[in-house]
Amino acid sequence: MAAIVDSSYDAIIGKDLNSIITDWNQAAERVFGYSAEEAIGQSILMLIPEHMQNEENEIIVRIRRGERIPSFETTRRRKDGSLVAVSLTISPIKNGAGDIVGASKIARDITAAKESERRIRLLMREVNHRVKNQFAVILSMVRETSKRSTDPVEFEQMIRSRIMALSRSHDLLVTSEWAGASLFDLIQEHLKPFGHEERISLSGPLLTLQSNAVQNLGMAFHELGTNSAKYGALAAEGGRVEITWKVEAGPEAQRRFHLLWHETSGATTGEAGRNASNRKGFADRKGFGTVVLQRVAPQSLSGSSSLERAPGSVKWELDAPLEAIVVPQLGAENETDFSV
Repeated sequence: MAAIVDSSYDAIIGKDLNSIITDWNQAAERVFGYSAEEAIGQSILMLIPEHMQNEENEIIVRIRRGERIPSFETTRRRKDGSLVAVSLTISPIKNGAGDIVGASKIARDITAAKESERRIRLLMREVNHRVKNQFAVILSMVRETSKRSTDPVEFEQMIRSRIMALSRSHDLLVTSEWAGASLFDLIQEHLKPFGHEERISLSGPLLTLQSNAVQNLGMAFHELGTNSAKYGALAAEGGRVEITWKVEAGPEAQRRFHLLWHETSGATTGEAGRNASNRKGFADRKGFGTVVLQRVAPQSLSGSSSLERAPGSVKWELDAPLEAIVVPQLGAENETDFSV
């Protein structure tokens, strides 16, 4: 029995009815920092924070009545003064005549479990916040799209594609456990559904975007890609899309993020080119895409933007503080840029 007690992972402590420690196993030394020589003969109150010492009086009263105190969570103090969260179970100890002479206390260190619970609560609050944000974005999509669509089939298709675009941004963030996403990966993910990868070029430093930038830039790239596939460069034979970004020094030593989407439709001799020339893109009407590019994305990133359309050309430029775009401490430009 002594060997079992001594090898237990949980701290097992014996005390008399005056709260004096009589037994102290190796786990108790590990949890509380006192050796058996230091602890035995001392009051159990040395382990209890001052504001919680009434707890011991209540325990002794119940033990004298012969009650077994089921597990409860509380806080105890280590030798170095730090506090530790523990789960306690306390049982009366009887002598050979059946008289209660003390108590056996089992203390389990639940610090890791408490930290896990804290992180779960924090995560749930964060998930709740993000879900509410997503709901707000979706409601805005529905409202703005419905204002500009009279065809139920078109309305359904547009809403579906925009929600799927949000989902693609969300997937990137989930993959990284919400640590951020590469700008390069974000652009590729949102333009992949439109095909014509050979006509799209990307150039700029390696940057890791924070979650807010991932969501808002993701919406912008989706709207630009959709417009290009319907009316612009990706609908016309020979059309090209060039996306470049850079980090520049701004006023008062503030670093700025600058992004340019530039598409050129090329020759319009083909059927796709004639269709593109005869149809109007978002620059000719105040649709949801225009709202995203001119107001939602720049305002969400504390920046500014411009949208220009000329025959065979669309330009969208975004300028914003670098701190609103990149993950903190990961925002410096990489030593080497890349071009694809």
